[in-house]
Amino acid sequence: MCGFAGYYHKNSFRFEKGKEYAIRMANAIVHRGPDDSGEWIDGEAGIALAHRRLSILDLTPAGHQPMVSPSGRYVIVFNGEIYNHLATRKELEQELLVSSWHGYSDTETLLMAIESWGIVKALKVSTGMFAFALWDRQERQLALARDRIGEKPLYYGIQGGALLFASELNAIRQVPGFHGKVDKEVLALYFKHNAVPETFCIYTGFRKLKPGSILTIRSEDIAHNVLPDPQQYWSLHDAYQYGLENPFTGTDAESVDELERLFLGSITEQSIADVPLGAYLSGGVDSSAVVALMQSKSSKKVKTFTIGFADQEYNEAEYAKAVAKYLGTDHYELYITQQDALDVIPKLPEIYDEPFADSSQIPTFLVSQLARQHVTVSLSGDGGDELFCGYKQYPKALAHWRKIRRIPHALRKSIAVPTSWLLPDAQFGNEFLAKKIKAFSQKDIVSFYDVMVSQCLDASFFIAGKVAFEGNYSGHCFGQSLDALMAVDITRYLPSDILVKVDRAAMNVSLETRLPLLDYRIIEYAQRLPESMKIRNGESKWILRQLLYRYVPRELIERPKMGFGVPVTDWLRGSLMEWADDLLSIQSIKRCDLLYGKGILRKWAEHKSGMKDWSSQLWMVLMFMAWFNRYGGHINGY
Repeated sequence: MCGFAGYYHKNSFRFEKGKEYAIRMANAIVHRGPDDSGEWIDGEAGIALAHRRLSILDLTPAGHQPMVSPSGRYVIVFNGEIYNHLATRKELEQELLVSSWHGYSDTETLLMAIESWGIVKALKVSTGMFAFALWDRQERQLALARDRIGEKPLYYGIQGGALLFASELNAIRQVPGFHGKVDKEVLALYFKHNAVPETFCIYTGFRKLKPGSILTIRSEDIAHNVLPDPQQYWSLHDAYQYGLENPFTGTDAESVDELERLFLGSITEQSIADVPLGAYLSGGVDSSAVVALMQSKSSKKVKTFTIGFADQEYNEAEYAKAVAKYLGTDHYELYITQQDALDVIPKLPEIYDEPFADSSQIPTFLVSQLARQHVTVSLSGDGGDELFCGYKQYPKALAHWRKIRRIPHALRKSIAVPTSWLLPDAQFGNEFLAKKIKAFSQKDIVSFYDVMVSQCLDASFFIAGKVAFEGNYSGHCFGQSLDALMAVDITRYLPSDILVKVDRAAMNVSLETRLPLLDYRIIEYAQRLPESMKIRNGESKWILRQLLYRYVPRELIERPKMGFGVPVTDWLRGSLMEWADDLLSIQSIKRCDLLYGKGILRKWAEHKSGMKDWSSQLWMVLMFMAWFNRYGGHINGY
């Protein structure tokens, strides 16, 4: 796990200038790679690459980056892990494409695979989480690539006649003359989803590379200020179509056997490291399954980590402790206080890079901090809900949609009331009703679900001036079933929220996280399964539960789902009130000049008085304001 950055200008530049920029960019993301750093510059070609290394595999200098291929044609900066790289090495050796190796890092394996097979085949055979930049010295072109689901981040955009790209915006901001202008359309999407969704970026002119894709750029693209479309090498839709054509037809027991085989294979590959390794454990189905299979393959006690709360409504630590005791892990727990939250909150803008308002960001950072005291790599159970129908809203949304769709769409649309009628400036009590009516008028289940899970319906409550929600999201081509709802979350909520939350929190403390359930072979297997193997008799994640019960007694797991939330409602009326008052003052909002202060201040007053609970919407505003005060309208004046 590392971080990288780069600068690709339309013209040549002095070597010293490129090196200066590369070092500045790399130093801004030292937390992603504290063990080593490097730069590679070709001023004549106009390219500068920088890398920060967190050593996980091959701790020797043989794993140093930027790494140049033996032929000298390719130069790579790589972030992530290729879990099956040892198998790829054997295949390259058997095909007599590689006779010797410089070291044993996965970066070298990927580089040799690209040189031997080309970038597309190399990525298709690779299992892992990654983002990288590859400079082709022969063709004089740059390729940016990202893993299938989007576990690892990669930002890019053209400014000042140069392509700027990096693992984090923190690196891009270091380029002299950089101007970060907030994109109001994307800000509207942030308020809709409480995170900046894939593939958007909060800054005008910048993007996040689409997961499962490769973007190839030449200097003339930069000169014309127009980049080509990324090339997709993997997509969830293709996996879904394959699943429709090749559905799983075995028995219940055989379906669980196959999931166990795939899951154990993923755990085995992801447990390879030259540094201490552990796992997050909440006591829920997903994390318990990861830890159970992990412990079954380990001769030593697995180190497990959990966060607890004094408020029992949010506390899962007791359940995690019971699972850890049964499995015999080496268990660590930390109980969070309001003061812990206060201490973390000032760091959030720098940790999360863009505005980010999933309040579980706080315990995620704290559990990462706890884990880093004992290990360098931690496995996590993220992905189970999205793959195996774990969220309660899935069956609820489907049941509602099946009733609604009986009414012709034209009729539903004609009787829908405009949102603005239900949400006048003078009152805020009709938002739930407004959401129901807007959802009622939608044409398909994906649009219906999109409305139902939105954090707000009208961006004008938060943003000054007119602005509309926009965005093209996957899901419409997955039919009118639960699969369509899960597809929305796999392609949007998972990479935009869950994976961002885990990556930024962990990397800020130089901890690598690995997610075994997001092995693409498990994802593709999930697309082949019938609905009855994901949810049965009201029991979510049915197949994953059956697998877990082979390792852990049912009574340790069977309980209501709690999630990983924090008591923001009470905190904002208590120890966080002074902090929030400062950010939501009239003077502060006026300085921002992007937000509609009247509506925000009304909601804040109602929340403080206890009249209404606006904590989720106010947290979005607070996280944006905290970010804006640190980075909004950023101009690097070096």
